[in-house]
Amino acid sequence: MSRLKLATVWLGGCSGCHMSFLDLDEWLIDLAAQADVVFSPFADIKEYPEGVDVVLVEGAIANEEHLTTIKIVRERSQILISFGDCAVTGNVTALRNPLGSAEPVLQRCYIQAVDINPQIPQEPGIVPPLLDRVTPVHSIVPVDIYLPGCPPSATRIRAALEPLLQGKTPHLSGREFIKFG
Repeated sequence: MSRLKLATVWLGGCSGCHMSFLDLDEWLIDLAAQADVVFSPFADIKEYPEGVDVVLVEGAIANEEHLTTIKIVRERSQILISFGDCAVTGNVTALRNPLGSAEPVLQRCYIQAVDINPQIPQEPGIVPPLLDRVTPVHSIVPVDIYLPGCPPSATRIRAALEPLLQGKTPHLSGREFIKFG
């Protein structure tokens, strides 16, 4: 069997899921023996590649850059795992949704809470334009596997990845593997 092409993507979240991925500790050596990490915030790779077998997507869709990224990721990946509660439900990232739109968030961050030179960044490329609503990954693209947790434990991450390395579908069940939070 050829080596698995594995990617991880970080959208609107805190990077806690990626930190939990690093908690796989010694199993990361076993993973590296069976898979190539072809894209990740841990690596300096600029463009999401074609032909990814499995991708772990952390975070919700909160801005236009995330929206573009998730569509490319879905198009170029065979199995997409919604990685952590923000990706699965919107979670903390979506707490701004009751404000109705992105404008109150921008006003608070760049105008009201600033001591010097209050202004909303308008220069292209400085701050990706916020979407009015933060949404979970599945509201934009199809998701193959849901991996809840804030963040998911290393045990849970391994339970999702190990069967995929063997060409099997993971079956996560029971409180230890499907509990949120």
